[in-house]
Amino acid sequence: MSSAYLLIPLGLVLMAAATAVLFWAVNSGQFDDLEEAGRSILESDDAPSGEPDAAPDRDQNSAPCP
Repeated sequence: MSSAYLLIPLGLVLMAAATAVLFWAVNSGQFDDLEEAGRSILESDDAPSGEPDAAPDRDQNSAPCP
């Protein structure tokens, strides 16, 4: 029974903290546009460089590795 005197107030404090964090996130705009992160991955604004990555040049006189 003595553990209930500790666990019940601790649970209420944690619930109040979680509720406060939720209200802070909603009020600060964290949930305004949930789709933007997914679109930003698919719609890249990076321009292609024009040349693909070339393989490193090999010495023409060297023998292939066995």
